[in-house]
Amino acid sequence: MTSMPEKPSPRISEGVRDTAVQRLQEAYAEGHISHEEMDERLHRALTAKAHSELESALASLPAQDAGTTSTIAAAGGRIHRRGAWRVSRHLKVESAFGRVNLDLSQAVLEHPVVDIELQLGTGRARITVPRDATVDVEGLNTGWKDLDYKPGRHSRPGGPTIRISGVMGFGKLRIRHARRGPDTDR
Repeated sequence: MTSMPEKPSPRISEGVRDTAVQRLQEAYAEGHISHEEMDERLHRALTAKAHSELESALASLPAQDAGTTSTIAAAGGRIHRRGAWRVSRHLKVESAFGRVNLDLSQAVLEHPVVDIELQLGTGRARITVPRDATVDVEGLNTGWKDLDYKPGRHSRPGGPTIRISGVMGFGKLRIRHARRGPDTDR
């Protein structure tokens, strides 16, 4: 009896490979694996042809918690995040009177979709998203001021999706795409 040939495994997408590399780098930064082990696992992840090979590179790493919500809050004053800061899957931003400035252009986005919930009273807010991001503002309720957002010309499939929801009271929200990609020197 002859056996049927196995179906070839589907190709590993760059997004899946990038996520695996990020998980390995985080595991190293958090002390779960040694430098030598990270190098060896990165090599396996970057050269993997099948999903099983990629999974073996991630074996024994701590599980990711996709349901975490982080909250950034200030009654008055400023909320300012920029550079290589880690953005959770769900981010809640609360400010009664201050200014909010979230720059996601160089942030570590571990998930293909990031939900940002704004609960803002007065004051201005500015969100800078990665150049290739897609922005969804359907769930946002603006009070007195209009939203200032023009979709980016460089949005493309594969970039992150940033969904912004919540309530803006008397302030103005301005959303802009980064002028340069995260790998470009400024």
